[in-house]
Amino acid sequence: MPLPYKNDSRIVLTLDAGGTNFVFSAIQAGEMVVSPIALPSNGQDLKKCLQTITAGFETVKERLTEKPIAISFAFPGPADYHHGIIGDLGNLPGFRGGVPLAPILKSHFQLPVFINNDGDLFAYGEARGGMLPEINQELERAGSSRRYQNLIGITLGTGFGAGVVTNNQLLLGDNSMSTEVWLLSNRHLANSNAEEGVSTRVIISTYQYLSGENKTGLMPVDIFQIAQGKMPGDALAAKKAFEQFGSALGDSLANLITLFDGLVVIGGGLTGAQTLYMPSVMREFENHFTAPKGQTVERLVQKVFDYNQPEQRTAFLKSYSKELFFEGMEHPVAYDPVPRTAITHSKLGASKAISLGAYLYALEKVST
Repeated sequence: MPLPYKNDSRIVLTLDAGGTNFVFSAIQAGEMVVSPIALPSNGQDLKKCLQTITAGFETVKERLTEKPIAISFAFPGPADYHHGIIGDLGNLPGFRGGVPLAPILKSHFQLPVFINNDGDLFAYGEARGGMLPEINQELERAGSSRRYQNLIGITLGTGFGAGVVTNNQLLLGDNSMSTEVWLLSNRHLANSNAEEGVSTRVIISTYQYLSGENKTGLMPVDIFQIAQGKMPGDALAAKKAFEQFGSALGDSLANLITLFDGLVVIGGGLTGAQTLYMPSVMREFENHFTAPKGQTVERLVQKVFDYNQPEQRTAFLKSYSKELFFEGMEHPVAYDPVPRTAITHSKLGASKAISLGAYLYALEKVST
């Protein structure tokens, strides 16, 4: 069954904002309708940067046969996303001091402008047009009455990002800073944040420490190849680097699942190495805490299933419901005694999910 947005003819201008290049396009019915246009970001010079953004959107607009209804895109934080004001950015230093980017663009193009964090838009894209509706459709086909309304989106790469969607609503927070997962505590490294355990640089530094190699230019994909025996190096150290990464990721995810109780979808450049880090992630979910009197307490109330594993997917989709009936009741009630959720990886890919999230967010806001 096609999702409603796939029949929507409205067009939204989008931007993939990087520190080096800005890539502009337009989306209609969930798909790009203009070939991406890449321009240097000129991030050191605010005036040039704003001129670049305006020129990029103007070029895209000229290539359209219909008028766009909005501009919507992700920008690296920190920012007051509610008002479209960008704060101090490390990779775009020209924005220091606060720049009202959305009001500037709204004034120029006479269009609504929506700016959000990339982790938030990744989660929104997956919740509205990615894994959440797909899993709900699979549950329906399996004959299960369960349906999921909450999703935790995770992006893995240079940094550690996240977003949460509940009942189709993106959780932004009062300061536009909800789900700053990278600032969770790091159980494995005292006085460090979670990103110091969950990022590309950590995989590299852990491998170098364990292997004793200080080879320059080493990337996670190289360490993955070493772990697979496809490149020379210390395979055991490479596997251990991903294992420690997975343990740190699982710890943070367990905290998010406890807080938000939703499906988990992972995207980003490191997902190609999931076979190396997912076993450690799943072990964290099965972990226990020690209570004061020596008893053990399960880390999670929910049972988490790895949706990418066929046996676990089948177990997750299975209906565990039974009927309860007691004296004095008019009718039996259905009861599912197995609280559960699933963790999976994006099929859309992070970039497309973010773009789709930006598009759907604009459609939702323009319609309300």
